[in-house]
Amino acid sequence: MADGDEIALSFHDSLLRLSDLRLLEGPRWLNDKIIGFAFEYLEREQFCDFSDDVCFISPEVTQFIKLSPASDLGIFLEPLNLHNKKFIFLAVNDNESCDSVGGSHWSLLVFDRNKGQFGHYDSAGHGNSRIASSLSNKLSTFIKVGPEVKCVDMDCSQQQNSYDCGLFVICNTECLCAQLLRGSQVSVKQAVTQDTVSRKRDQLRTLIVSLGNRGKEKS
Repeated sequence: MADGDEIALSFHDSLLRLSDLRLLEGPRWLNDKIIGFAFEYLEREQFCDFSDDVCFISPEVTQFIKLSPASDLGIFLEPLNLHNKKFIFLAVNDNESCDSVGGSHWSLLVFDRNKGQFGHYDSAGHGNSRIASSLSNKLSTFIKVGPEVKCVDMDCSQQQNSYDCGLFVICNTECLCAQLLRGSQVSVKQAVTQDTVSRKRDQLRTLIVSLGNRGKEKS
């Protein structure tokens, strides 16, 4: 750990340091830790009443699924009970190397059991479409919808820079949860714009700082 890179927040399975928090201060690409925290907050706080219906798969687990042989996934995925979930959310990264971390783009993959298919929401065209389709096929055995499940590129707002893709994933996820779980009639393209995504940076940072301070007060 670098000097001065203290823990900013410990939230269930998420551990964020000051260096992670700084990614939200300016025009920077979000890492898997920030997106993982956002997914966990949606799961444990905002939409906790729907835990039987929805599964948020962390970026780290999604990367493991993507890079591992399908034959190795059973023991890892079976405890998630994906076959019982109505909706499954995954943050997709374009890094396909087993030997290096990183990547350059995030997109959102969502399984909807009512439709029997995956929807892929990509804020920068269709760059992650092949990866999303491959993930969908790998997961089809565990969600029990047949040998090969359809993956459809969905219409969504497009980012106006090279670094907001992770925030689009978070905002699109939040909007879709409101739709699918609470019946919101606002479309993803209406709700998630460059302006709302830009505001989400500050909102996330404020939330993390607030939760971190609350944790310090309890300790």
